[in-house]
Amino acid sequence: MPPHPLTVPLADFAAETRELLARLGRTRVLVYPELHLCGVDTSRGGVRQQLRDAAEPLDGPRVAELAELARELGIWLLPGSVVERGENGELFNTALAFSPEGRLAASYRKIFPWRPYEPYDSGDRFVVFDLDGIGQVGFAICYDIWFPEVARHLAWMGAELIVNPVMTTTKDRAQELVLVRAAAIVNQVFVVSVNTAGPTGTGHTLVVDPEGAVRTEAPGDAPAVVTDLLDLDEVARVRTHGTAGVNRMWDQFTDADAPIELPLYEGRIDPRRWRPAGHPPPATS
Repeated sequence: MPPHPLTVPLADFAAETRELLARLGRTRVLVYPELHLCGVDTSRGGVRQQLRDAAEPLDGPRVAELAELARELGIWLLPGSVVERGENGELFNTALAFSPEGRLAASYRKIFPWRPYEPYDSGDRFVVFDLDGIGQVGFAICYDIWFPEVARHLAWMGAELIVNPVMTTTKDRAQELVLVRAAAIVNQVFVVSVNTAGPTGTGHTLVVDPEGAVRTEAPGDAPAVVTDLLDLDEVARVRTHGTAGVNRMWDQFTDADAPIELPLYEGRIDPRRWRPAGHPPPATS
């Protein structure tokens, strides 16, 4: 959907979610695009100041109101990202997840702002959270998906589903669609990439399975509701039997293999630490 202007009260968003759930009553998780509640008026300039004026800390009224909305609806609410004011006055682009009990279950600050165009400070950690014991979910906001290190770390931390809220307004959505599928394939995870609709964004939201197949999508930029029913146990199946029945990347190494130096990161791949959280070691013959 297109973003809600910063000046519009959250009551409008609450009404939108109630209307959706009236039609889709069995929904358990509701996901929105990047900065869905923080649309700026580009016609009057001063975008950075608009964002700074709208920024709130995570203990502010906006988060409290969203938490109460999730509790009222009894669902997992992922309202996209919001403009967060950091402890030292930083400006973060932060994705949020609220539990059906009205708890802020996770917050993730975008590590890779789209520079030089975005005014945000960078986050400094990857975030994975537990979805009611059903599975592990990680966040990657928009431009993060261009950096394979993000999806790789989320999968290594145990993520079975990567939620990718996006506000792409430019012509590179076609490339992003390739990257979303690639992230799913090389990490054997589900990826849900939810983009802002027109006229602000370029749309084309999609859900990709752990083998890279597009399960469902909104092919254009018109506002749309995309629904799907995901079985996160598919991740374990694909990792056990391999992508296309042959590729088991997480079982590539044995503990006897020598570490591989990574000069770019001043680090290394240690075969003994390669497998993701919860992934069993390979069977020995």
